[in-house]
Amino acid sequence: MAQKARAAAKKVKDKWRAKEWYNIHAPDMFSKMQLGETPSDSPDHIMGRIAEATVQDLTGDFSKMHIKLKFKVHDIRGFDAFTLYDGHTLTSDYVRRLTRRKRTKTDAVVDVTTKDGWEVRIKPMAVSEQRIQASQETAIRNIMKDSVVKVASESTIGELVRKIIMGDMAKAISDASKVIVPVKRIEIGKSEVLRAGKPPEPDEAPIVAPEEPEPEPAPEPPAEEQPKPEQAPETASAPAEEEIPPEERAQ
Repeated sequence: MAQKARAAAKKVKDKWRAKEWYNIHAPDMFSKMQLGETPSDSPDHIMGRIAEATVQDLTGDFSKMHIKLKFKVHDIRGFDAFTLYDGHTLTSDYVRRLTRRKRTKTDAVVDVTTKDGWEVRIKPMAVSEQRIQASQETAIRNIMKDSVVKVASESTIGELVRKIIMGDMAKAISDASKVIVPVKRIEIGKSEVLRAGKPPEPDEAPIVAPEEPEPEPAPEPPAEEQPKPEQAPETASAPAEEEIPPEERAQ
């Protein structure tokens, strides 16, 4: 019996040795940056896998470190796996900092369709300066829905992701909400791709951190006036004595 058990153990293959490592890349809108590696014994098993990264990891923008992006593998070429945008979320600690006492957080859920046929569920949220009435909250929620639908219908999926990350969509909602009540903060709390449409064109400009303006050179301090060397006061020289001819001296 012991010999049969040892023989069976030898026949068991190490599954990890049969696996290969594949590089996962972000979409073209993030310059196909490498997100990480994943092991698999077959390329078919990688399809549909989810990879996550923060906007800071992809663009170097430290002000966007609270935004987490999700990407889904849709294409395998050799040992490279390419992804499409699948959604985003905000970190829980960032949301907790926004929602404090004596403030009202208004949430909305909006299903939109982009110009290139992507169906996306977007969840914006508004945080008011103080507590507001239920009627005001309803008005702000309706404004958020209308603004999100308008922005999404005029954008491709690449443009929509850019407007979510860079705050253009939140700014559009904030401008429309000012007529109801002062809003302290507008954020797009979450997005989720319901159905992928046409992949983004590779020639679209990648999403990068905004360039910081170069600091203006400080004006040069005025040159200090060097004190002129003091000149010695001119002294009156004694008049030279007239030379007396020798014949006159003898007289």
